[in-house]
Amino acid sequence: MRVIATAGHVDHGKSTLVRMLTGMEPDRWAEERRRGLTIDLGFAWTTLEDGSEIAFVDVPGHRKFVPNMLSGIGPVPAVMFVVAADEGWMPQSSEHLAALDALRIERGVLVITRSDLASPSRALAEARERLAATSLAGIAHVVVSGATGAGLDELRSALSSLELPAPDTAADVRLWVDRSFSVPGAGTVVTGTLTGGTLRVGDELLLGGSHVTVRGLQSLGRKEGSIQAVARVAVSLRGVDRDAVHRGDALLTPSRWLDSSTVDVLVSHELPSQVTLHIGSASVPVSVRPLGTPAARLTLSRALPLRIGDRLLLRDPGSSTIVGASVADLDPPPLTRRGAARARADELASPFELQLRQRKFVHRDRLRAMGLPHDGPEWRVDPDRWASLTERLKSEVDSWPPLDPGLPVTVALQRLNMPAALIGDLATAAGLLVVGGRLQRSEKAELPARVEAALVTLTRELRADPFAAPDAHRLAELKLGQKELAAAVRAGRLVKVTEGVVLLPEAIELARRVLARLEQPFTVSQARQALSTTRRVAVPLLETLNRMGLTERLADSRHVAHVTAHGQ
Repeated sequence: MRVIATAGHVDHGKSTLVRMLTGMEPDRWAEERRRGLTIDLGFAWTTLEDGSEIAFVDVPGHRKFVPNMLSGIGPVPAVMFVVAADEGWMPQSSEHLAALDALRIERGVLVITRSDLASPSRALAEARERLAATSLAGIAHVVVSGATGAGLDELRSALSSLELPAPDTAADVRLWVDRSFSVPGAGTVVTGTLTGGTLRVGDELLLGGSHVTVRGLQSLGRKEGSIQAVARVAVSLRGVDRDAVHRGDALLTPSRWLDSSTVDVLVSHELPSQVTLHIGSASVPVSVRPLGTPAARLTLSRALPLRIGDRLLLRDPGSSTIVGASVADLDPPPLTRRGAARARADELASPFELQLRQRKFVHRDRLRAMGLPHDGPEWRVDPDRWASLTERLKSEVDSWPPLDPGLPVTVALQRLNMPAALIGDLATAAGLLVVGGRLQRSEKAELPARVEAALVTLTRELRADPFAAPDAHRLAELKLGQKELAAAVRAGRLVKVTEGVVLLPEAIELARRVLARLEQPFTVSQARQALSTTRRVAVPLLETLNRMGLTERLADSRHVAHVTAHGQ
């Protein structure tokens, strides 16, 4: 569907053209028809000869109704710009063009009307000259007469030839409400122009912070189960009273939008201290703080669901001035330092990098809600912060007591103040391992000199008598407490058989070989004698061998040793 807004000075024939093209009356109110001018937004639609559907948003041209006009053109991707041949370019022609240019609308058709009353050449030349310096430069033009119908076929052809940008039908929904009313049996109904995404019956959406359910959909007067952008839609809602919905509210995909009441924008003109912000059908008073060309900070009278890159219209209520702006930050930091405002203006040119610098860690869901690129990893990190954290994590691990099994991940997260999901990547970048919830150097850590000396003595003793595990008294003499023994086990210097019983790592295979030479099966006592050790060592050693599958305990409490592939 093509959705097109009308634009042009009051009484230049916009509504007449829509009526002739569609056969529908766009002026909904009796006062509009009585006065012969559009006061509020009008809507009409038709099917062109090529089968394409076109919907018109007919906006008022009178200066008194500029806010209504801006509500109509805000969400629409193309325009039918109307200039009367007998009056030519007029004040509201300029005001409408300024708004369209500020929104950077590039598609449309220039229509010179009332060609039966005057030669269209002068009006056409002036209109093309005015458009030449705007986003609508070079659009097609058609000369028509509402009285005779001349040129209407050419206008239909020009409208059907408009190449509009393909909408993102998978986008998050933000439907700006331009009308709300109640229908018996349907409840509260809101209408608007769906510019992105898809609406479906049964969808759960947000409206004014409350959850609502789509109970019905219509487009161009037809009931639909789902509607894709771009389209004019009427949405029947469950969960909200009609009196609670107003023009400028937005129907939103839940959890996908940020409500912002202070935003930084890029703007090419100086602004007065108070302006009115227009986006979609919303109109909100704002206070302006200049940040130096080309930027300003806007404080909104009420929060709006905005995204970085959104085009805003800023209108001075005391004049006809309309300025375009682009949202650059949705949650800007306070400006407390001298010169911070001017420096801020330079930062806003790169919004993605700015978010990383400001927040250091940004989740992809937040990037999506801000309207920034969000494909890729779950978290995006400021490169400088990542480099700093890498070095700091190394330092934290190196300064952790060497006899402890490593820096606990929970402690690292607390000290570094970072998302838990990133600790594995950070450990890899720092050349560390995460083992059992602790961070360790990837290479074996060096043991303190006193522990190393004690282990040299103990190793010599165990090689002379492999199964004579030192008792508590001997361990105390060597000053090998629980922490020291645990560090030696982690370093691969000892193997823990049970609490208080340690041997050299090679003792395990040696014990299997000794036991394999016994007559099978054998008892614990026979194993103790063969290993020349005590029951304190033999019992837990056999349990260890059983767990490892090197021996097996039988029902009668005797054991058998398994033979390896080498027959030993």
